[in-house]
Amino acid sequence: MQRRRFLSLPALGAVPAALGLSSTAWAQAKDQIQLGCPVPMSGPFAANGKFADLGMRLAVEQYGKVLGRPLGYTVLDTEGKPATAVRKVQESAQQQGIRFFAGGILSSETLAMGKEAEKAGGVLITTAGADEITGKDCNSATFRWSVPTFGAIGQTVRPLIDLLPKAKRWYTITPQYVFGDGLLSAAKDIFKEKGVEHVGNSYHSLNEKEFSGYLTNAIAAKPDVLLLLNFGAQSSDALRQAISFGMNKRMAILVAWASGLEQFEALGADTCDGIYFGAQYWHTVDSPLNRELVKRTADKFKSSPNYSLAGSYVCTRLLIEAINKAGSVEQKAVVAALEGMKYQGLTGDEEVRKGDHQVIKDYYLLKGKAKAKMANKDDFVDVLSSGKSFLPVNQTGCTLG
Repeated sequence: MQRRRFLSLPALGAVPAALGLSSTAWAQAKDQIQLGCPVPMSGPFAANGKFADLGMRLAVEQYGKVLGRPLGYTVLDTEGKPATAVRKVQESAQQQGIRFFAGGILSSETLAMGKEAEKAGGVLITTAGADEITGKDCNSATFRWSVPTFGAIGQTVRPLIDLLPKAKRWYTITPQYVFGDGLLSAAKDIFKEKGVEHVGNSYHSLNEKEFSGYLTNAIAAKPDVLLLLNFGAQSSDALRQAISFGMNKRMAILVAWASGLEQFEALGADTCDGIYFGAQYWHTVDSPLNRELVKRTADKFKSSPNYSLAGSYVCTRLLIEAINKAGSVEQKAVVAALEGMKYQGLTGDEEVRKGDHQVIKDYYLLKGKAKAKMANKDDFVDVLSSGKSFLPVNQTGCTLG
């Protein structure tokens, strides 16, 4: 009797906080299937994490149950740091029994978390971009929805070279970690193939906010195109500073991996006007699932879905559908259910390639439009082209046991 009374005391509400758990997570029914959303909710990439949280919430609320068991989820703040991400995955697996994760904004944290998910008997589906995730560092527990760096460059740099045949001199600004190196390497291969001169590159750290020195170096090289290979707040900061230097009047600017609508909203139409962007997703894509997502997002959040929300939503759906298809929460059964899965996705026909766990989907080349030409508040860009660019499995370096 005393024990039951003690467990019902309101003061126990402090315990979940002490353990780093939400009250909701603490109070879950024991038969609930808990999903984890490991994303940066603090630090330079927190904006992406915030929308990823909304995407998982939307999917979990939509399904409600799987295998007759209630669904729940917990957000795990990775801070964008691999060591923190690994610790959060370990703790959630040990303390809450979480085995299924959709998240990982940065490639460095994703590579670390994928190994941890495999050890924990779980599955991670990510939107991070480094080729290694479904390449030489692939593992049986990790899947990727987003197009990797090879495909992102293939569907942006290649068509832009064709679109601007006189633009023969390109300068790159690159974050110095696995994602940036992947983009840079792929871009250099296309420059060589197309006879384009790479007139210089500036590396920067993941903590950099001031890009004027790198941009000054770029101006001195007199390029025809400035190629920004950074992501999120860093690409926005670099682009704003480039425009303040008037570089958009002297050369074309391409942001190879934009984070989509939330980035354009933060930048504003005047900054986006005439700038080229690569994107994993755009909310006007005419597919049944995307139309459904657009409606759900408008009803729930009074906004259009952006990439971070959409990516998290579709990754969560893939996990839930795989659990349902497997009829089990056992790792091997869920992995087998995902492998080779074909479905109507946000970008149209999508397929989870069995050999490396890469989803085969479109990537988009966009161009910012003038504010006067926007049909509505979210109409920041025109879609210039889209397509699929992927290395064959036997060239990715991935060997799944």
